[in-house]
Amino acid sequence: MAKKLIKFMLTAFRDGFQSVYGARVFSKDFLPVVEEAAKAGIEHFEAGGGAMFQSPYFYSNEDSFVMMDNFRKAAGANAELQTLARGINVVALDSQPRDIVKLHAQLFKKHGITTIRNFDALNDVNNLIYSGQCIKEAGLKHEVTVTMMELPPGCEGAHTPEFYADTLRKIMEAGIPYDSVAFKDASGTSRPQKVYDTIKLARKLLGDKTKIVFHSHETAGTGTVSYKAAIEAGCDQIDLSMAPVSGGTCQPDILTMWHCLRGTDYDLGIDVTKIMKLEETFKEAMKDYFVPPEATKVESLIPFFPMPGGALTANTQMLRDNKLMDKYPEVIAAMGEAVKKGGFGTSVTPVSQFYFQQAFNNVMFGPWKKIAEGYGKMVLGYFGKTPVEPDAEVVKIAQEQLSLKPTTENPLDVNDRNPKKGIPACKKMLEEAGLPTTDENIFIAASCQEKGIAFLKGEAKVGVRKESAEKKEEKKATPNGYTVTVNNKPYAVKISGDTATVNGVSYSVNIKDGIDEKAIQQAGTGTEQKLVDSPLPGLVLRIFLKPGDKVAVGETIMVIESMKMETPINSTVSGVIEKIAVHKGEQIQSGQLLAVVNTISNAPASSITRATEAKIETKGDEAKIESPLPGLVLRIFLKPGDSVKVGETILVVESMKMETPINSAVEGKIVDILVKQGEQIQSGQVLALVKK
Repeated sequence: MAKKLIKFMLTAFRDGFQSVYGARVFSKDFLPVVEEAAKAGIEHFEAGGGAMFQSPYFYSNEDSFVMMDNFRKAAGANAELQTLARGINVVALDSQPRDIVKLHAQLFKKHGITTIRNFDALNDVNNLIYSGQCIKEAGLKHEVTVTMMELPPGCEGAHTPEFYADTLRKIMEAGIPYDSVAFKDASGTSRPQKVYDTIKLARKLLGDKTKIVFHSHETAGTGTVSYKAAIEAGCDQIDLSMAPVSGGTCQPDILTMWHCLRGTDYDLGIDVTKIMKLEETFKEAMKDYFVPPEATKVESLIPFFPMPGGALTANTQMLRDNKLMDKYPEVIAAMGEAVKKGGFGTSVTPVSQFYFQQAFNNVMFGPWKKIAEGYGKMVLGYFGKTPVEPDAEVVKIAQEQLSLKPTTENPLDVNDRNPKKGIPACKKMLEEAGLPTTDENIFIAASCQEKGIAFLKGEAKVGVRKESAEKKEEKKATPNGYTVTVNNKPYAVKISGDTATVNGVSYSVNIKDGIDEKAIQQAGTGTEQKLVDSPLPGLVLRIFLKPGDKVAVGETIMVIESMKMETPINSTVSGVIEKIAVHKGEQIQSGQLLAVVNTISNAPASSITRATEAKIETKGDEAKIESPLPGLVLRIFLKPGDSVKVGETILVVESMKMETPINSAVEGKIVDILVKQGEQIQSGQVLALVKK
């Protein structure tokens, strides 16, 4: 009996790049490999979508539409090119109105794409109806998708074969047009038996003629086994990658899967010798790219916190940055409750990040004491309907903390009313920037906002990380270190070029011989210069003030973008802008000087003294306000001598991409502020002294 041919899509040039390199690659490096892959007999490629649409604009200074055109040329006229879309988010940072959802499909068809895989993280079928219609109307194939994951041990609800089959049934009943059905497990955690049972149920619903696709990752070490289970249950196609972006957080390798199917009734239909040669070519092409150590490793703990490949590395790195890796096991253990009480949305972007942030908050502040914004909006219904109703008490807490009411309104209707979204708003952005209002430019503006405009104006920066560049930077970054003691207080100082790093915070400096008498005179005038530093690395999106402008406490000076989130940079003092040290579109580092504000201050010099007591103490009429967690001081609202009420915010600390207000537990007057803006602090460190 002839073996059954199992088709596959090569994901190396989208999901492989996204899982290993954060999609930061140059097309000139990989397009020749696409051409060689076509010669080796590969006919189906994942050619973009997901983060691979935005990343060329954000990091590679390339146009994704041009990249798609060139991908088509390299793959050949008959190749099937596929992209990934997130329902009504399409490939944007946020959910979109109807006109942009439609434009997405039309443009991807225009630029050589043949199929779009379309999913919703909540498995809310309503988010797939209009987006699916647009895909088909544009003349594309629609691969409608059900998202999957495994629940942590002891957690039950929603994610069963029956639930997935019911979601598929709703898709069919809604009349959504489709050409194939995919089951997408972005975290790679679904048990092989559950995969088998799910595909079996889907085959019964769909009959023998509809193509069924299964997508997984090797993150948990079971990707290959799950693929075999899916094939045995009746799956027609799987997704495979190739070295150096296969295994670990990526898809299983073509050669690994070929080996797995040897001696069975199934075959991939490949020329193994050609694929082996192709992988060597690919390795050579990508040899200079930096590979994070977690990217290609199996993570044995992933079943306890279902996390997509790319998100896993990002979160562990943030924990390391904040010296919180010791909390990793506790956060993992808390993921189950976040999933259960959040309504069982699938752990795929952006829901995966919501779960992690809420689990982190529950560990650091106590269960449900602080609701993460994304998690709160999800349980309140602002992204659609969760698979099951969220916990009523958590919904109540989210409503109170975020000051938002629960909603059941269609997000498309909300977006259609938003004057800041849609084609007219994008045309206005382009016209104000003096740019042509082509369909491509409109979509770039809609999906990439200011960073897209910066690219179109020729102001984009390159952020691709290569090993050679990393090593050069390491050689440069070998400054001498010093310990400088002022008033018996030691400060760790490193000098590198025009940058001085003091106790972990970087400042722009200019050192010259001799004493500037002008500087001495200025120091005695009572005018204090407040340095406004960046709390995190990112890109300067908008600047609202210029030198000479007056600024009030809490007023926004500029906005920076990092990790696809916007962070306002507010002044902590009233005064006059002396200097704006960065420009719009500039890539900045954590601790980098952004602005200088001149203000009058009588605060004593001792206000920068650091204290590290680990306990909250009240001695006599003086109370110590301590930090509940390590992090970065983002903003300071009060100064010595100011009155403070119970519950009033003294300062704000940032940790794990979330802001935490530090409120006074007593009423009185601020005696001292013991930290400064931009300072890295530890859990239990004393931040302020209050006299009751």
